Amino acid sequence: MALASLGYIGVRSSRTADWQSFATDLLGMQQVDAGGKVRAFRMDDRKQRLIVSAEGDEGLDFMGWEIESAEALDALASRLENAGVAVRLEAVSLADQRHVTRLISFADPEGNRLEVFCGPEVASEPFLAGRPISGFKTGSLGMGHAVLHARDVDVLLPFYRDLLGFQVTDYGLKPFKLYFFHLNGRHHSFAMVGTGRRGMHHFMVELLSLDDVGQGYDLAQQDEGRVAYTLGRHSNDHMTSFYANSPSGFFVEYGWGARVIDPATWEPHETFDGPSYWGHDRLYMPEDSPDRARLREMRLDAARRGMRAADPASNCAWLDSIVSNE
Repeated sequence: MALASLGYIGVRSSRTADWQSFATDLLGMQQVDAGGKVRAFRMDDRKQRLIVSAEGDEGLDFMGWEIESAEALDALASRLENAGVAVRLEAVSLADQRHVTRLISFADPEGNRLEVFCGPEVASEPFLAGRPISGFKTGSLGMGHAVLHARDVDVLLPFYRDLLGFQVTDYGLKPFKLYFFHLNGRHHSFAMVGTGRRGMHHFMVELLSLDDVGQGYDLAQQDEGRVAYTLGRHSNDHMTSFYANSPSGFFVEYGWGARVIDPATWEPHETFDGPSYWGHDRLYMPEDSPDRARLREMRLDAARRGMRAADPASNCAWLDSIVSNE
């Protein structure tokens, strides 16, 4: 019954033309649908990973989580209904729009729409990147990760952890509550941050080459106000990344080199090192912001203590297995 990965993300936006340019020219996704009010984008062999629709309020529309089978989907639906969650078995027409076999939908306690699906369609044509990149790290790890603002983490935590089965990777409690969850070897496929707000904080896509990220960073800097966080390295998943301001106001993290964990042996723990070993200066905050200064001091403290991340995986499964065996 366990969820497998983040399958797709839906965004509501009146700025579909801006999203078209952002997703292809900067992120390197492939546009596959320009019909009506919808823009859809590929990252790999799946028919679509990002869907932008010009309907409703700007922001997150839905998150689509993959599950391994129709039987597991039915079991999850029963579990949710027994817990008092209203579950809708979506019509074949919507499943067709999502390019999946079956689909259910429901809302979390703060009203965020979740979709769980099985049977994703695979494209017959090879992925064609929107700009020259080596590709995205997806496969069994899913399209990346999604992070939500939370009005009350203590309300969302049991829903995602105990009911949906997300596994806690690590967490921080000060200055606000922040929880990271895994479903597979990706350090986190989902996270929530207790900002007192609701909606999307950011989603992340991981590239196969550091040069893809560096060149994306150069491109983003040519667009005034596009860079939200400078290039940096996170302390928990060891991702080297920058954050861009999306056309809808939330962030998109563009990264490389994150650690891959073993879900069978991983132990959840509290973190105290701050979000980043270096970089990730919040350019969207005022220069004299106390929060920006506090985050800068946490990075400088990590430098004084000589905090380091392990070398990233090679991104070659065969070589990784050889190194592991040795």
